[in-house]
Amino acid sequence: MLAVPWVWLLLFLIAPLVLVAAIALADPADGVPPFTLGLTLDNLVLVATDPLYRDALWLSLKLAAISTMLCLAIGYPMALAIARAPERWRDPLLLAIMLPFWTGFLMRLNAWIGLLRDDGLVNAVLGWIGIGPRHLLYTDTALYLGVVYTYLPFLILPLYARLARRDRVLEEAAADLGASPLGVFLRVTLPLSLPGVWAGCALVFIPVVGEYVIPELLGGPQAQLVGRVLWGEFFQNRDWPTAAALAVVLLLLLVVLPVLALHLGRGWTRLDPTDQR
Repeated sequence: MLAVPWVWLLLFLIAPLVLVAAIALADPADGVPPFTLGLTLDNLVLVATDPLYRDALWLSLKLAAISTMLCLAIGYPMALAIARAPERWRDPLLLAIMLPFWTGFLMRLNAWIGLLRDDGLVNAVLGWIGIGPRHLLYTDTALYLGVVYTYLPFLILPLYARLARRDRVLEEAAADLGASPLGVFLRVTLPLSLPGVWAGCALVFIPVVGEYVIPELLGGPQAQLVGRVLWGEFFQNRDWPTAAALAVVLLLLLVVLPVLALHLGRGWTRLDPTDQR
């Protein structure tokens, strides 16, 4: 039975990683494919030293970090409210969270383009309340709106799953012992929900780093993120070794950063809400 998942991992995870790593160590060439296999670190050095690739990596990590924090700030109260809602309301509320996934991804982004354009609904409302029309489309504001809107359910669902299984007796006991509602949340509810927080943040942060479609449709020309740079190197410049080297560096970052976050998260989750010391 273990052979099936191992074959799956070999074919769809390990083999592609080996191919990308081999191309990253290859030399660019004119032909099909546009590289010759070798063993050179020039492509990795180029990605690590060239300002274009460094800035793309930095902007992608910045976008992912800020978007994750925004999703957490918005999604935690929503997940907690659903977990505390009466049983009969939980399924409809979860359905409302997942309902956007029932429509096409590109159609939802096109809807945001219509809302944020200069003559769109958002600017009409801003003009009506006296703030005045603003240029929103193809800006960082539009980019963050699109990312948070798209990935918010990925944080809410695992966080709700954790909060729904929390032991309410601990919260009631803390309240009976004189803890304020804020104290109950900080000392009991939040520590119990941290595994869900880390899982939701990982589900948002990791895919946002390599996001291509949202920056392409909603972000301006200044949004030169890793996804757009990778696409340009592969399909426009046909520089597969450099693009593969950038993908390898990105993969290393996405392995190192979550491992550090997981290590930090384990330190927090070791906190026992019942510990009275």
